[in-house]
Amino acid sequence: MVEKIWFDKHPLGWVLSPLLWPLSKLFAHIAAGRRQRFLANSSDVYRAPVPIVVVGNITVGGNGKTPVVVWLVEQLKAKGLNPGVVSRGYGGKAPQYPYVLDESSSAKEAGDEPVLIAKRTGVPVSVSPIRSEAIKSLLPLGVDIIVTDDGLQHYKMDRDIEFAVIDGNRRFGNGHAMPMGPLREPRSRLKDVDFVICNGGHPEKTEISMSLVASKAINLLTRQQAHVTELGELVAIAGIGHPERFFNTLNELGNPAQTAHGFADHKSFEMSELASLTNDNQQLIMTEKDAVKCQSYVKDNQIGNWWYVPVDAHLPNVAAETIINKIMKVKETYGSSTA
Repeated sequence: MVEKIWFDKHPLGWVLSPLLWPLSKLFAHIAAGRRQRFLANSSDVYRAPVPIVVVGNITVGGNGKTPVVVWLVEQLKAKGLNPGVVSRGYGGKAPQYPYVLDESSSAKEAGDEPVLIAKRTGVPVSVSPIRSEAIKSLLPLGVDIIVTDDGLQHYKMDRDIEFAVIDGNRRFGNGHAMPMGPLREPRSRLKDVDFVICNGGHPEKTEISMSLVASKAINLLTRQQAHVTELGELVAIAGIGHPERFFNTLNELGNPAQTAHGFADHKSFEMSELASLTNDNQQLIMTEKDAVKCQSYVKDNQIGNWWYVPVDAHLPNVAAETIINKIMKVKETYGSSTA
């Protein structure tokens, strides 16, 4: 219901506005204060010995940050750098913090997005509610630049480059701060970031367009790849910030799901609820983010009809070159008197 209030102008929003509006103003005031303390160079801001690139957003919910992180990491690796990634690890309960992922790390320990990033990129990933501690845990591993998955509002961590990713279709919803609307910070914050990336929709002049391009579906058990149209009748699940985006992707790929089940972002699935969704003639299809949470179920039960669809961020070549050139310039001058 809250998303309907934020993005669909549900009448309940007007009913609750006498309660939500003052809370929204209070939230905006607190958020602005935190930002001002950062700009004043507060002594408790952590400055890392390597450049920090933040990929975040100013609204609540999934806007496509993680594909941008993966894209950035792959671009930096291609330039000969040794990037690492830090994240809060939302949804995970690690045995200790900071927690550096390894091949056996699960989404229950580290959160779904960090596990996805680690598997896709092969770079060191560390999670901690305190980002500076996660950064410090990666430094002995030889990283020379760090990308943070989210953290735009984590002002105790200094940063050198900022990205804000916005949902090009839902934009900023009703334009109000939480809890009346989806904004973590005012839209004016976008003027201060280095790059604004618009995921889908119609970007404004100052925004870089991005599209998420789906590849072939991958079977969680056998790793077989197949086009979505080859899979027959589909039942789709999506535990992401905006499930409709995934369901629309299946439509665009030519095989709409017979049934689609949207869940809360970072949903922790149970084997029993997933097994009950399909019959013997149907295939269960999910996002890559959901797949990292379901992999153990597939292995333990030898399930052969579960698939996921990876997506990759695609940016215009000119914009991509501008982004990477700016990051490389920061890297080359980092720590010098002219940096």
